[in-house]
Amino acid sequence: MNADPLAPLAELPGVADAAEQARDALGRAHRHRANLRGWNVTAAEAALRAARASSVLDGGTPQLDEHTTSDPVFAGALRVSQALEGGETSLIGVWRRAPLQALARLHMLAAADVASDDELARPRAAPEVSARLDLMSQLVTGRSKVSAPILSAVAHGELLALASFGSADGVVARGVSRLVTIATGLDPHGLGVPEVFWMRRAAEYRDAARGFASGTEKGLTEWLLLHCRALQAGAREATAIADQKSQAKN
Repeated sequence: MNADPLAPLAELPGVADAAEQARDALGRAHRHRANLRGWNVTAAEAALRAARASSVLDGGTPQLDEHTTSDPVFAGALRVSQALEGGETSLIGVWRRAPLQALARLHMLAAADVASDDELARPRAAPEVSARLDLMSQLVTGRSKVSAPILSAVAHGELLALASFGSADGVVARGVSRLVTIATGLDPHGLGVPEVFWMRRAAEYRDAARGFASGTEKGLTEWLLLHCRALQAGAREATAIADQKSQAKN
């Protein structure tokens, strides 16, 4: 039996503990009173915040107003977030069975207003891109048994590094990161908003992504730790959303 190619990542300094802390934080957010029955409402708010933050990282407008929907980057990010909203979508099932098909669908949603029709859902025609996407699809469908925070970080970092489509790649990568957390049960209702953490630390985020792409132990460690910190921060964002919804009812 082939060894798990991602197993060494869990042995990097601090990574296993950070992943467990992320899992605990998201678990607490899901147990918030407002999320036990009203998670569909908080998930909708999380999807909106995730879309805004993700689009800003790719040059979209930082404002949310009546003109926002005319911004093609935000519009694409919002379609991606809404496609995953609440965690109970057909796209989750497609991801579990055929992740490359789900990836293509995400690109169609993200890049509909920024890419030509013949570029949509078509990864760049390069042998390295095809090979690495195939490997990633195997890892996320069971070949790797690493914890969900690590798996999410790897899929996210790999897609940023590959820039597989040449358009909307950041929005797609962050969408896949969200999709992995939902599909694995780490964040089954999509309540976390790690995108806000990455947006607020854009320079650190981009530096860490380059470190992941380098493949060095230091680069991999820093990316994985940053990703887990973002999941924890995203859980705090989820709790803040739930608190606001609870107060609005009172």
